[in-house]
Amino acid sequence: MNILSPREYQQEVRQTNARHSVWIGTYIFLAFGFFLLHFLLHHSYIHALDNYPELVKHSKNISLVAGVGCIILMISRFVERTITRKNETLAARYNLIRLIRLLAVLIIIMAGASILFENWYTAAVSLGLISLLVGFALQTPITSLIGWLYIVIRTPYRVGDRIQIDTFNGDIVEINYLDTTLWEFKGDYLTNDLPTGRLIRFPNSLVLQSAVFNYSWSRFPYLWNEIPFHIAYESDMKYVEETIKRITKEELDQDMDEKIEDLKEYMKNTPIGDVDIKEYPFVSFRTNANTWVEAMVTYLVKPKKATDTRTRIVKRTVSELLKEPDRVMFPKSNAR
Repeated sequence: MNILSPREYQQEVRQTNARHSVWIGTYIFLAFGFFLLHFLLHHSYIHALDNYPELVKHSKNISLVAGVGCIILMISRFVERTITRKNETLAARYNLIRLIRLLAVLIIIMAGASILFENWYTAAVSLGLISLLVGFALQTPITSLIGWLYIVIRTPYRVGDRIQIDTFNGDIVEINYLDTTLWEFKGDYLTNDLPTGRLIRFPNSLVLQSAVFNYSWSRFPYLWNEIPFHIAYESDMKYVEETIKRITKEELDQDMDEKIEDLKEYMKNTPIGDVDIKEYPFVSFRTNANTWVEAMVTYLVKPKKATDTRTRIVKRTVSELLKEPDRVMFPKSNAR
């Protein structure tokens, strides 16, 4: 979950308010123009159209619909500006604004249908027939729209989350009404967790058909990671364990202990409350099929920092172990 710092938040609020003010002013101007046109047509002030009663009738309805639509869009902009001011969480704000825009469009369609048609029965029949035809012709987009509603309500992922869905891995960049955009990591070209530079777009209907693996759970945004170190049988195992554990702990987030305690409290109220959650990096040993012992350090790390953290731990640990050649020995030559 992305939460802006106070300074970034205030800066974005100012920029967003400026954009909303421009749009609100534009909608007010357009609404005034459309309502003025409707007034002139309704009271027959435009004499050049006196000989075209049907054109005047349709023009009055269209201008009224356009004016009402501008008012609705103006109100939606007011609501969006309020959401931006009150909500510092990017993902929640993003979903709320998308939902407000969709509701605004639906209200405009309903209001337009009630004005353009003679009565509600005609409007309902017409909308029913149109919906039936559109439903057959656009089954996949409609399913994706339903998938978007599922994403908003159930939130299997949000903007900024790192996920895996089907064969795709990446960070959520954008969630549209019909598709979701990922900034891919790993992929076909890399073996680490760095971005590949490719964007992946998949239909929202995929969320209804495939499992979603979310690596950015807001309550506990960490993953277990592990690094193997190969040492000789003659090494001082206790020294190796203490050194690896100390360096790893120094490289991890300082607030991790607090996060783990929060997770333990949460897990107590779930059916899997007895799960063993280790608090610190721990080292395990196992014999390799060749001629060395494998010292495996397991630790918690934020998914987006996994590669950088792994690199720092490996560099510091190897450098530290090499300082004690009498206590730590590594496989040599072709036994490595």
